[in-house]
Amino acid sequence: MNHVGRAVTFLSRFIRLPYTCHAFLLAGILLCSAGAQASVVVVLNSRDASVTLLDQDTYKELGVIPVGKEPHHLMATPDNKSLIVASSAANELVFLDPLTGQFQRRVKDIIDPYQIGFSPDQKWFVANALRLDHVDIYGYDGKDFKLAKRIPLAKLPSHMAFTADSSTVFITQQGSDKISAIDLASQTVKWTMAVGKLPAGITMTENGKYLLVGIMGSDYVEVIDWRAQKSIKKIKAGDGAHNFRSMGDKKHLFVSSRVSSTIDIIDQDTLTNVGTIKVPGGPDCMELSADGKTLWATLRWAKKVAVIDVASKTVIKLIPVGRSPHGVYFHHRAPS
Repeated sequence: MNHVGRAVTFLSRFIRLPYTCHAFLLAGILLCSAGAQASVVVVLNSRDASVTLLDQDTYKELGVIPVGKEPHHLMATPDNKSLIVASSAANELVFLDPLTGQFQRRVKDIIDPYQIGFSPDQKWFVANALRLDHVDIYGYDGKDFKLAKRIPLAKLPSHMAFTADSSTVFITQQGSDKISAIDLASQTVKWTMAVGKLPAGITMTENGKYLLVGIMGSDYVEVIDWRAQKSIKKIKAGDGAHNFRSMGDKKHLFVSSRVSSTIDIIDQDTLTNVGTIKVPGGPDCMELSADGKTLWATLRWAKKVAVIDVASKTVIKLIPVGRSPHGVYFHHRAPS
């Protein structure tokens, strides 16, 4: 444990505070000890109900903040003033400062928010309830969330992707090997189609023509013509193809594969695999530095985060974090 963690532990022996107050305390120590210059990396430890804060430049741990049970995914608010941590088993959203990790607020009674997303027009907030088999669609006014409709969607609604015009959100369903298209204005399911086994991550190609789906039960990315509701191609990837991260160049995507412990690079124009990176430990969620030179990946099976040099396709650093690390974020990032 570093000096920040020891300070929090020491003070907590004498001051009994809820976790939100400990978060304030930790953030204050961070700002005093490291100044506002450090770029903070936020890592969600899904089995520890905590967030690890790392220094993006030195790779050192800055501290650990307890949050609600089972934090899996996170994302910045549209104005980039907050970072939302979705604690699925705690039924809440925890808001942090994206620059420092400082606690801001929490929103309760967001039921089982496993994966979350804002529509491009910022009018809708969608939360997938993986364990409860439904999708919640909320109206969003820039601060508050108002539930518009809860849509049953069997089984295991997982990841999501939006059309550029914010008319539709696509949801993968790991337990039924399907994807569904939901009309956001009417909050109704427009269509559902079968895909490969255990579909997980889903993203739209830059040109808006195709959906790419990570087929976690196999070793490929499925290409879907979503307008025709037709599968047109399988792109070879690693076993357990799971999640995506744009390379920020509007052409290439990373796809992580947890079983084979690889990250592949997909060319969106040719819909082909153009490179593979070996990343032992079950790579899952990814984040890319603003200059595109380093890729960070959580390792679900190894209690570590990998830092990868993109040019050489090699792991240059392994950083210990909590159990079953999942989501990862930092403010100084390449476009997603």
